[in-house]
Amino acid sequence: MDRTLAADLARLPDLLDATRRAATEALAGLDARPVVPAAGAAAPPAPEPLPEQGSGTEAVLEAFRSRWAPRFSASAGPRYLGFVTGGATPAALAGDWLTAAHDQNSNSAFDGAGQHLERETTGWLRGLFGLSDAHTGTFVSGATMSNTVGLAIAREWLGERLGVSPAEDGAAALGPVRVLSGAPHSSIAKALSVLGLGRASLVRVPTLPGREAVDPAALDRALADGSGPAVVVANAGTVNTVDFDDLPALDALRPRHDFWLHTDAAFGAFAALSPRHAHLTAGLDASDSVCVDLHKWLNVPYDSAVQFTRRRDLQTRVFQNSAAYLGPLGDDPDLVHLTPENSHRLRALAAWFTLRAYGRAGHREIVERDVDCARALAEEVEREPALRLLAPVRLNVVCFTLATAPTPERLTALREAAGAEVFVTPTVYGGTPALRAAFSNWRTTQADVRRAAQALRTAAKGIA
Repeated sequence: MDRTLAADLARLPDLLDATRRAATEALAGLDARPVVPAAGAAAPPAPEPLPEQGSGTEAVLEAFRSRWAPRFSASAGPRYLGFVTGGATPAALAGDWLTAAHDQNSNSAFDGAGQHLERETTGWLRGLFGLSDAHTGTFVSGATMSNTVGLAIAREWLGERLGVSPAEDGAAALGPVRVLSGAPHSSIAKALSVLGLGRASLVRVPTLPGREAVDPAALDRALADGSGPAVVVANAGTVNTVDFDDLPALDALRPRHDFWLHTDAAFGAFAALSPRHAHLTAGLDASDSVCVDLHKWLNVPYDSAVQFTRRRDLQTRVFQNSAAYLGPLGDDPDLVHLTPENSHRLRALAAWFTLRAYGRAGHREIVERDVDCARALAEEVEREPALRLLAPVRLNVVCFTLATAPTPERLTALREAAGAEVFVTPTVYGGTPALRAAFSNWRTTQADVRRAAQALRTAAKGIA
């Protein structure tokens, strides 16, 4: 064994303690450090050559703390409101650490404990989101992969309707395909490109006036305008305004039209946890496939998402892997037959830990507190003459802009001026350049809202 590696093995408990101290120091400083370092502080250091002889873990810890840690954002903290980024609850962090320690690749029944734990966890999640036992779930890396898997199953369903199998014959066997949606996330077009269906197969359907939710009547007409089976991508929480399609109304179109219903509920599915907002996810169970991102509102570390479907038989037709060392397909397929990944870290463990530690009630509290924080920030925006709220807060995202001359350049200046206290991301809503603040971190409180609002207010006045 390499001498340095052997020395690290002999000192492993001490090295893990040093790592724990470094992690504790980083987390303890989240509240005080800049949410996003200033441009100069975030600039990468000069590249170093790979050393011929290693220096050992302790020296590497120090090198990381000096060269890279100061350049990282406080994305695990309470005022990182860009994208839709959660953090890692204490239990999720413990579970993720143990995921690395146990280093399971549990895709096969030959070593199946990990995949049994995953099945238990997806069962808990299925209940959390109000899905019936008709749905089965599988962990994937994120919403993009979840949407891709769901649409891959939809592609096979189209083949079933047309008497071909894209998994065997290729996507070209389907001929022209229509995928209809009102306000699809960008990952939908990416998935269609990956799956060989093409970005051009995505048909934008008109949305309701002043909304991002699809107009069911317009969807009815669009389905009638085509021939053959189609795919409908519904939204349970759009990016800009967290708008929800009327899923029961979409499901009611099925007697007249033949379509697969895929619902992108990346973070909107968590509305089901709150009695105040569960009505938004009504009808989710009618979906043929569902995307939910867990490193958003479940607050588990990146990367983690789950994909649900009613047609696991079609899922295995797409993703089955034939190799003697992987084991048979079987009646209860191994995970290796359910996603594009043959190697699959035990992502479920962090989710299992946080669900077991805090239960439905604990995660409901996170959701409801974040929603209250979003509404509080919207009230602050409405009170500030230099800012303008662009849409009502339906759940956990605040979409706003400058009251005058909201150009991308001026909004960038606002973001950067406020960046030490709050991080928000750019968007365009209704043709207007805008900013969005998404609340999904388990640490965020009303005190953080006040700090964020003050930073945005000061930055907006400075630009005005």
